[in-house]
Amino acid sequence: MFIRNRWYVAAWDKEVGAKPLARTICGEKVVLFRRGDGSVAALADFCPHRLAPLSLGVVEGDAIRCGYHGLLVDGSGACVEMPGQEDAPRRLSVAPYPVVERYRFVWVWIGAAGLADPALIPDFWFCEDAGWAFDGDVYPVACDYRLLVDNLMDLSHETYVHPSSIGQKEIVDSPIDTRLEGEAVVVERWMRRIEPPPFWRTFLGKDGLVDRWQICHFALPSAVTIEVGVAPVGTGAPEGDRSQGVEGVVVNFMTPESETTCRYYWGMARSFGVGDAGLTERMRQSQAGVFDEDVVVLEAQQRNIDLRPDLKLVTLAIDAGGAHARRLMERAALESAKAPA
Repeated sequence: MFIRNRWYVAAWDKEVGAKPLARTICGEKVVLFRRGDGSVAALADFCPHRLAPLSLGVVEGDAIRCGYHGLLVDGSGACVEMPGQEDAPRRLSVAPYPVVERYRFVWVWIGAAGLADPALIPDFWFCEDAGWAFDGDVYPVACDYRLLVDNLMDLSHETYVHPSSIGQKEIVDSPIDTRLEGEAVVVERWMRRIEPPPFWRTFLGKDGLVDRWQICHFALPSAVTIEVGVAPVGTGAPEGDRSQGVEGVVVNFMTPESETTCRYYWGMARSFGVGDAGLTERMRQSQAGVFDEDVVVLEAQQRNIDLRPDLKLVTLAIDAGGAHARRLMERAALESAKAPA
């Protein structure tokens, strides 16, 4: 079920520091740490001596020392020191992973290292553009990562799961346009001449009816970004001029750990109030409250799936975006399984 030969988010940049950080990605145990120059190294989380997790050790300069017998492994995976031996047993090594730090995230390549090309990371420019503010968090979620993709590609659930923040009846009443664009899926919804929901009314700072948009973009292996916002009616947002409104991009990266667990990296980039650090934190907290509600539903859904594997998910018209995304994921997983290791 996992798609290999792809870049996955392994951590926020702020999570990787002077201590080893353990992650599981597509069933593979990885340890991350920063070298002395600040660059990130990623290794298989196994000491090549007695297979203890390197993540239980300590970082020393450009290397990590195993917390069991003290073997020292550098960022390339080579053993450079073994206490009690004059010469390091250089035949011992651990596999390194290609790693890139970009868009506030640390990306690790899962698959054949020779195929790792940083240009294959999609363009999430709004996460680091000087004209935008961006922050977020990460949740461990006890569900198949594809359920999160389903959830984010069908925002009709907001009406019922998030009625006190971003949900409103007009979401389910408004038509959607679903389309395939190569290895991407787009689901576009416009809600015209509506009352803004509480979340957006606060940030717009104006009374009156608005045009609201939600444009979901799925990209392999498991990213969903959502253009969102509202603008006063008559200011041209549906025609392409959003300058009189407030807009942002909801950022979602789902990194599978196992068949039924994942890490969910989320955040929101916005083009308004960019220099207001307090607003950034308030929005992060507000978004966290919304996603807390999603996690409750998704983990309960996974428990039901585990309980009754004989029952199948049903696809309706509102599920078109998620269904297209799943087909792309299934195809990519099959292709990566056939690729050379």
